[in-house]
Amino acid sequence: MANADYTPRLKAQYKDSIRAALKEEFGYKNDMQIPRLEKIVLNIGCGAEAVKDSKKAKSALADLTAIAGQQAVTTKAKKSIAGFRVREDMPLGAKVTLRGDRMYEFLDRLITIAMPRIRDFRGISGKSFDGRGNYAMGLKEHIVFPEIDFDKVDETWGMDIVVATNAKTDAEAKSMLKLFNMPFNS
Repeated sequence: MANADYTPRLKAQYKDSIRAALKEEFGYKNDMQIPRLEKIVLNIGCGAEAVKDSKKAKSALADLTAIAGQQAVTTKAKKSIAGFRVREDMPLGAKVTLRGDRMYEFLDRLITIAMPRIRDFRGISGKSFDGRGNYAMGLKEHIVFPEIDFDKVDETWGMDIVVATNAKTDAEAKSMLKLFNMPFNS
């Protein structure tokens, strides 16, 4: 991303064709009404493994940083829970928020590279919208991303991915994500 005139492929596609298609489909009067991506939040929770071994949270942090291309932050326990042997401020996972060009790059890699590598992949649920145009999904294994060296992985982590948009309705957001070639199965 050192090149100043570089634009991610999906960002260019959004500007060139997706905006016009959305404007025509929903009949927006103003260009500012057209929904757009705001951010993508990635999260890995280690849970019980992090309680037993503090290196697990560091491993998840390193993996998430590699996947996102941006430094992830450690998530810590808010309260102590004796039954789970969790103490306050104990590292339990990692998260990162992507915006701008990195967000479009990640979405491109997720759709074109990572999702086809998922075993028995038949598309993602089209029902995981929150009612305000945001989409959440989970991956069972983070090793589907090409940035992760399969041989050096000591633990496979599940991963949450939240795509936040400024769309007013789920239908608008789903239509926009479909135009990005998100493989919905319904």
